[in-house]
Amino acid sequence: MGAVTLKVGNLDNMIDYYHRGVGLQVLSHDTASATLGRAGIPTLNLAYAPELKHAPANSAGLFHTAILFPEQSELAASVYSVARNFGQSFTGSSDHLVSKALYFDDPEGNGVELYWDRPRDEWTWRDGSVAMATEYLDPNAFLTEHLTPEGSEVVADTAASVGHVHLKVGDIATAEQFYVDTVGFEVTTRYGAQALFVAAGGYHHHLGMNTWQSKGAGDRTPALGLGEVSVALPGLDDVGALEQRLASRGVATRHDGQELLFNDPWQNTVRVRVSA
Repeated sequence: MGAVTLKVGNLDNMIDYYHRGVGLQVLSHDTASATLGRAGIPTLNLAYAPELKHAPANSAGLFHTAILFPEQSELAASVYSVARNFGQSFTGSSDHLVSKALYFDDPEGNGVELYWDRPRDEWTWRDGSVAMATEYLDPNAFLTEHLTPEGSEVVADTAASVGHVHLKVGDIATAEQFYVDTVGFEVTTRYGAQALFVAAGGYHHHLGMNTWQSKGAGDRTPALGLGEVSVALPGLDDVGALEQRLASRGVATRHDGQELLFNDPWQNTVRVRVSA
C-alpha cells in the first residue's frame, strides 16, 4: 500500500496532528497540500479543500488509515507522542492476534490505526483464512512495557508506512466482487455480511471493508476525508493486466503510462503504480 490522500479543511491543524502527534515528518508543503512520511517514504498526502464539508457518518469512505511500525518500541513512541499532545483523540486499542493496534481520530474525524505486526510465523492460517480477533489491549501496559527513555521521542528516520487501509462500503458482496474478482486481491478472512479482509502475498490484510456504519451506502459525493487509496504493484505488466481486467468489466480507468486510476463501486479513487 502507498500513501493515502486525505482532503482536509484545515491544512495547518492536520499537519500539526500528524507531525507533532503521530511523528510523521513533513516531506513537502505548500499552501494547497502537504506530504508527510518517515525515512523519506510518503505515508500521507493532505490536499487542502476548504470548499468541502464532512460527509454523513453513514456514508461510504474511509474507516481508518493504518500506519505500520516495524518495532513495538517505535509504535510505543508514536502512541506516547499522540497521547501527550492530542490525548482526547484516542479511541481504543486491540490485540488482533496478528498485530497490536491502537486507534485514534484525527482533528477532522478520520480514523487512524497505529500498529505493529507479530512475526508471520506466529500467525495461524486455516483453509486459507488467517485467524484474527479483537481482544483487549491495555494501552498503559503496552506503553509501560515498550516505551524506553531513549524511545520517548519519535525518531524521524525510522520506518513507518501504510500497512493497510480500511474502507466503509455499502455491502460486502459488491466489495468482494470488485476488490477480489476484478482487482485481484485474495480473501484472508471474513465476518459474514459485515466485514471482509483481503490481501496479496500472504499478508493478513491490505484492505479491510465493513458495513458497520455504512450499510446500504451509495456513491460518495465530494466531501472531506478520503481522497485516494494508493496501491503499488511489482511491475508494469501487473498494472497492464489490472487495466485489462477493469476494462473487461466496464470499469472506467485513466492511465498516464505510469499510474492507473479508477473508482470502486462507491466512488473511492484508487491509484495504482509500479513499486519503487
